[in-house]
Amino acid sequence: MIIKSYAKINVALNVLSKEESGMHQIDTVMLPLELHDSLEIHELKSNKDNFVTLSDCAAGEISHNLAKIALEKILSSEGRNNKFRIIINKNIPLSSGLGGGSSNAATTMRGIKSMLKLNIANEKMNQLAFEIGSDVPFFLTNIPARVRGQGEKIEPIFVKNDYYVLVVKPLAGLSTQKVYEKSDELTLEKVDIEAVIKALKEGDDATLAKVMKNALEQPAFELLPEVAEIKEKMLALGLQMVLMSGSGSAVFALSTDKKILKKASWVLEKTHDVELTKVFKGERK
Repeated sequence: MIIKSYAKINVALNVLSKEESGMHQIDTVMLPLELHDSLEIHELKSNKDNFVTLSDCAAGEISHNLAKIALEKILSSEGRNNKFRIIINKNIPLSSGLGGGSSNAATTMRGIKSMLKLNIANEKMNQLAFEIGSDVPFFLTNIPARVRGQGEKIEPIFVKNDYYVLVVKPLAGLSTQKVYEKSDELTLEKVDIEAVIKALKEGDDATLAKVMKNALEQPAFELLPEVAEIKEKMLALGLQMVLMSGSGSAVFALSTDKKILKKASWVLEKTHDVELTKVFKGERK
């Protein structure tokens, strides 16, 4: 089986509080993208172990990859001892805030459920996904959504416009853990999530450009100033709806005009990794 594993962007993100466990309560708006990795899932009939590898990774097996954790968790939850090899063909940049690892985990769960024809209720799938990582439940459905709590509360939202997305990433990535640790030292900006959802629903791009904010930009900019420099370059090129995604380090721009983003990409691709993609607004099976 070959199955696509899609990226996401955050068009708004609030960090509300830190739990005793060290996890943070968040309130965010996520949009899935057409940008994707591809997972090749093969059942192994005579092996004694599962294997997860990256197609271009000379190091071979990735023992702590979220996809492997997801594979073993869903099999264990159903009392199955089937063995699989998963090859991840990466297109989503690593350590970018685009959710590649979480997406790979959710996609693995959906793939194994389908291949083995497992009768697992959505509620159980969501719980298993949440145990793997806070972004994983979102990727089980791949629809625009407001995500709250520690990632387990998902509320679908409506997006009126068809957006193209220019994603720009510095060579360096950012550790989610380090960005959140840095955020604990700072007084973070508060984001009006309701205003962002309203602007997306009404297709009001002028308002969206003003209200879309990410509270993690400040700590990310301090840890990796190049992220702030990229955002300034994109704004200077005339792009209006520009924001860092998640905990970084990727910065994106939204537009209904593909040509505007394409022109900007010609400038930015000289010094940065650039992807031109599109928001996906419907559920993927």
